[in-house]
Amino acid sequence: MAWTFTSDVEVFAGAAEPWLLRDPVRNTAPLTVVRAIRSGVYADDLLLGWLDRDGETVAAVLQTPPRGLLLPDLSVETLPALASALIEIERAVPGVQGPLTQVEAFAAAWWRPERERVSERLYRLGSLSPVRRSAAGTSRTAAVADRELIVKWLTDFHMEAMDDAVTDPAPLVSSRIGREELILWEDGGRPVALAGLSSPIAAMSRIGPVYTPPEFRGRGYGEAVTRAATHRALEAGATEAVLFTDLSNPVSNSIYQAIGYRPVADYASITFA
Repeated sequence: MAWTFTSDVEVFAGAAEPWLLRDPVRNTAPLTVVRAIRSGVYADDLLLGWLDRDGETVAAVLQTPPRGLLLPDLSVETLPALASALIEIERAVPGVQGPLTQVEAFAAAWWRPERERVSERLYRLGSLSPVRRSAAGTSRTAAVADRELIVKWLTDFHMEAMDDAVTDPAPLVSSRIGREELILWEDGGRPVALAGLSSPIAAMSRIGPVYTPPEFRGRGYGEAVTRAATHRALEAGATEAVLFTDLSNPVSNSIYQAIGYRPVADYASITFA
């Protein structure tokens, strides 16, 4: 039993995608990353790996530099061997993200200490609850003309959430606009908030990112655009709508729960020193 690595997304998908699809809710991030790779968003120095046991895939991992490893919901028993395999091939691993237990198990096996951590929680929609208060304005699907604004907003979003520079989001924005996956909330004809949704994979859609510029906060736009994106996902055929929250932000966590989202599991993103 050994880890196999490739940069070919279709080779990886043939081995690992059916395994990932066993639980599209908990594996929402790896599944959407596979789709993004297929669309050409991530292309450089990819690392896609899976673990085979008696002809059956039992674990998988992805890395799209400069990001760290992305772990699905895999057995923690597979992670020491993963760390050893990555050390053997001298793979640069700046960090790791995924389910909390798995992330901590990999970090314990890795050779560099933890520098910082972002704690997250995965939520899934139970049922949409009634609107608490109506925000002024209305939603619309983002268009090509909105690309520059959304790129700026996502850069600001990442700086605010992670306090560091982000890889140019323009290719991903263009791809998501093409798939009609970005929703804007407008008030008075002016965009004031953004929410993304992933086109359903195995009837699962992930909402995010959700961003309201600081000057427009406190007016209900974030909740309104999240509801709009959730409605769009359900209309597109999703039976499972999920999203991630930063546990250090009690406002967003309370908003999503007020909409009808319920906790599934804790996740984390660890950066190594």
